[in-house]
Amino acid sequence: MHTETPAFPLVFARRVLLFSLIAVGMGQTVLFAILAPLGREIGLSVIQIGAIISASSITVFLCTPMWGRASDRLGRRKVILIGLFGYTLGTLVFAAVFKSAMLGLLPPTLAFIALVVSRMGHASVMSATMPASSAYMADISDVAGRTKAMGAVGAANNLGAILGPALGGGLAVFSLLTPLWFAAGITLLTALVVLRYLPDVPRQVFTRKPAKMRRTDPRILPFMIVGVLMFMGFAIVQQTMAFRFQDVLSLTAVETARTFGFGMMLSAAASLFSQAVLVQRLDIKPFNLLRLAMPLLIFAFAIMATAETRTLLLLAMVLLGLGMGLAGPGFMAGASLAVGPEEQGAVAGVASSCGPLGFTIGPLLGTALYAINPVYPYIFTLMVYLPLLVFVLRYKDGAERG
Repeated sequence: MHTETPAFPLVFARRVLLFSLIAVGMGQTVLFAILAPLGREIGLSVIQIGAIISASSITVFLCTPMWGRASDRLGRRKVILIGLFGYTLGTLVFAAVFKSAMLGLLPPTLAFIALVVSRMGHASVMSATMPASSAYMADISDVAGRTKAMGAVGAANNLGAILGPALGGGLAVFSLLTPLWFAAGITLLTALVVLRYLPDVPRQVFTRKPAKMRRTDPRILPFMIVGVLMFMGFAIVQQTMAFRFQDVLSLTAVETARTFGFGMMLSAAASLFSQAVLVQRLDIKPFNLLRLAMPLLIFAFAIMATAETRTLLLLAMVLLGLGMGLAGPGFMAGASLAVGPEEQGAVAGVASSCGPLGFTIGPLLGTALYAINPVYPYIFTLMVYLPLLVFVLRYKDGAERG
């Protein structure tokens, strides 16, 4: 489905889909803005806080490809709804566990176990949303517009990422848990809007059942390599920067949530600029987007390793957003264009799992390095991205070879 027909309102469908992604992006960034200070408030260590994210991410990594294939069988809309309603319920349970710990009903060790279990349950269902949404967008866009379509998906997610920290920082003045309760309510409202207004993509009939796609499929392997390493570095930074803000600037828990939330908001705004302006207006091939992104990210990590002021830390967050805003649609569009139309659900699931795998490794590694020396996470990430830059500069995709 590439053109609007009376049976399928293309423009309206895009708007509803992008609205749902804004809500998802907002819910995700609300959590990242408050998790570090919230964890410290109930007595969790830096490594334990990182382990919560890693446990969630490995669950998403394992479940995302299955949800992508499920969207081929069940339909995109149905799987998106499963993810949204699961996101709402999971957030409520996760917040309730934190509340019990803050009231003293759960000691830190038991609270940590309960948080890991609840977050993994949350992630197993929440992971349905992104692959189904990416496949939906691929279904309703043509080949020439695929990169811009994936840029629109990223832009919507980043618009939510701008709103999330802003709301989180403001709502944190009431309590650190208020942003989570609010995010659950917004996601529930979004699920109801999608249920009522998002049309399902007309089912395509294929001559054969799509094969299960492997992450080592040679058509997409270069994008998988870049994606996993790219998101691992991003996860290291995202998981440790709240600690960096708090320790370098000597902030309280609430001040950390507000200041780091503002930094995340700036980062998301920069990412939105990359995806809504640069990607949409410039005709840049997917791998070239990655080549532009890597130097920006390397510069950001260098600043993070040396910064001692609020201004420099915020500048690093802006550069991080610019770089990831270019890299995200390049990575997703490249993988999507590498396969046929009957494999869009499968490739969306596999490609979407690269982020969770990076977020499985990154938080554990980043928090462990931070516990040794607060500078080590950013030096390590810098050292990973330097050879990654060489790889994307030297690699020639199919179009360049042809």
